[in-house]
Amino acid sequence: MAKKPKMVFILGPTGVGKSDFAVKLALMTGGEIISCDSMQIYKDMAILSQYPSAELRKAIPHYLIGILRPSEEWSAADFIDKAQKIADGIIKRGKTPIIVGGAGLYARAFTEGLFPSPPKDEKLRRKIYKEGKSAGSAKIHDKLKKIDPVYAAKIHPNDVRRIVRALEVYKLTGRPISEQHRETKGLRDKYDISVFILNRDRSQLYERINKRVDDMFKRGVVNEVKKLKRLKLSKTAKAVLGYKEIDAYINGKAGYDEAKERLKINTRRYAKRQLTWFKKEKNAVWKKLY
Repeated sequence: MAKKPKMVFILGPTGVGKSDFAVKLALMTGGEIISCDSMQIYKDMAILSQYPSAELRKAIPHYLIGILRPSEEWSAADFIDKAQKIADGIIKRGKTPIIVGGAGLYARAFTEGLFPSPPKDEKLRRKIYKEGKSAGSAKIHDKLKKIDPVYAAKIHPNDVRRIVRALEVYKLTGRPISEQHRETKGLRDKYDISVFILNRDRSQLYERINKRVDDMFKRGVVNEVKKLKRLKLSKTAKAVLGYKEIDAYINGKAGYDEAKERLKINTRRYAKRQLTWFKKEKNAVWKKLY
């Protein structure tokens, strides 16, 4: 049997030190880096989305950084399509693809697969949301239990968004979403995949996040947001962490220090959510940095 090509994932919360770690690993193993980040893909967001430094990008080839206009949408499906082609090219050159980032959904979709879900049906979705609002989320969760007990057991009765999507998919396809997930194939059959999740002591991680935000303001993140405000941003791009907080300062709804503090708090909260997500990753090796 032919030996599977290697692929390495370096994941972890924002500010933990993934970029530095990944470059050191790439230099040691002969790897090239693919960004697994929902925002670094965009041009004109070098500070907001924290591109790896020019020095790091010069040391090792990096892909999927700063190549998409902020007016364009970007999704997990787009990432899978682009990243797989790039990874195959890296392997053909005799190198190892190293997928680096904090977008847990993208990483999981890449390894486990993303089932070809039907397009949104806004009319149907509004109808289900309306039912959930009037009857309660537990009621529509009970409805999901009857058609898809496997998926219903995995989600909380208050998780309205996922309940609505599962009911919508069933209505549109006639098949439970859990059944479609089972048939979805990711990359584990094709590659020898190793997943590493980086972490630090919580106090140290938060200290690094606070320092990063201070540095962002020193580097001119306010001017970066002012320039972005002149563009028509996609829904995806507009969700970049920091845009909302700095926009409030620009519009006079928050002071300079207040905007900075809000961004620190929201970034720490985001890191906490990322860690919660990564704790559910199967077959991952956790590595503590100091």
